[in-house]
Amino acid sequence: MRFFDDLSVSTFSAGFVAVLVGFTSSVAIVFQAALAFGATPAQISSWMWALGLGMGLCSMLPSWWLRKPVMVAWSTPGAAVLASAGLAGGFSMAEAVGAFMASAGLVTLFGITGWFEKVMNRIPLAIASALLAGVLARFGMQAFMAAQTALVLVLLMLASYLLGHRLLPRYAVVLTLVVGILYVALRGQFAGADLRLELALPVFTMPQWSWAAFVSLAIPLFVVTMASQNLPGVAAIRAAGYGGRDGLPVSGIITLTGVATLVLAPFGGFALNLSAITAAICMGPQAHPDPARRYTAAVSCGAIYVLIGVFGATFTGVLTAFPSELVAAIAGLALLGTIANALAVAVQDDKHREAATITFLVTLSGVVIAGIGSAFWGVVAGAIALAVQQYARPVR
Repeated sequence: MRFFDDLSVSTFSAGFVAVLVGFTSSVAIVFQAALAFGATPAQISSWMWALGLGMGLCSMLPSWWLRKPVMVAWSTPGAAVLASAGLAGGFSMAEAVGAFMASAGLVTLFGITGWFEKVMNRIPLAIASALLAGVLARFGMQAFMAAQTALVLVLLMLASYLLGHRLLPRYAVVLTLVVGILYVALRGQFAGADLRLELALPVFTMPQWSWAAFVSLAIPLFVVTMASQNLPGVAAIRAAGYGGRDGLPVSGIITLTGVATLVLAPFGGFALNLSAITAAICMGPQAHPDPARRYTAAVSCGAIYVLIGVFGATFTGVLTAFPSELVAAIAGLALLGTIANALAVAVQDDKHREAATITFLVTLSGVVIAGIGSAFWGVVAGAIALAVQQYARPVR
């Protein structure tokens, strides 16, 4: 089978790092969102089942079929919005599920009509690259900020990455991850992984629709998912060279995430979308020098997500046992090449340089306005700057 011929240690490890980074960095926010609607332990387990299967199958199957890496994740900013709005509004789980389905319906509409892809096609490559660089740079900074609490670990992983990049560039991230794991294991710094083999079971919640939940939950969830997740997700696809006519069918994937969310929403699948951070890990040259073989990283990532969905409690315990400093370090180091390439493209053209720099800085700032994250406002600021510089005419 071609997949196993294309699979390599570096692509599988890229898939594992993507899961490690994507899961541990935001699973607590997902738990908070579930609890905001009064979720029981069984319902929380069902949320992990739905999200794990949704992310896994939507990443694994299209990647396998298209031979190109398709990376789907849950909406982390969407979970944050749900956590705060759920507590403030006192919505029930049934009302929340109705809002999840309404948001998914809007996502599906934007995918089927191609509206979202049409908007993305109007964004210059320099602005999109600056957006991606701004999103990823925060993870690069966190890798070195982790040195404040784990200096030896970060220095050891950095040295491993640099040496690996010099001697075995294909396995630099693998070597770095192994060295980090060995170091924390020898020092007994794993936070007691829970190895109970326990199946996660789906719990169905009948949706209930209300205007209040639509306005307070569905609309904000849709907006932040499209602006803060799908927008940089498309930028990641373009930066990795999988855009264009022969690239990934963005509208089709957006539609897939909307339909999958509609199906899984009654079980806790609140929002699925294109990934940016984990996509950069699996789509970049650190996964494999040959772009035609990087799809195996996305398939591996999807397969691990499916296992997380099926054995929710077991894998949650294992992955959350990794020290936060190790996760931050491996994420930042794995993204160094992608950050550098995105910055290079962003500032390459003199006509777009200042607008791209503004996009990068606004995105990097992490500013949140009207509940919408900095990725969206970075593109808005860059587009305004570009319009003023290129289309405004001085009054004579």
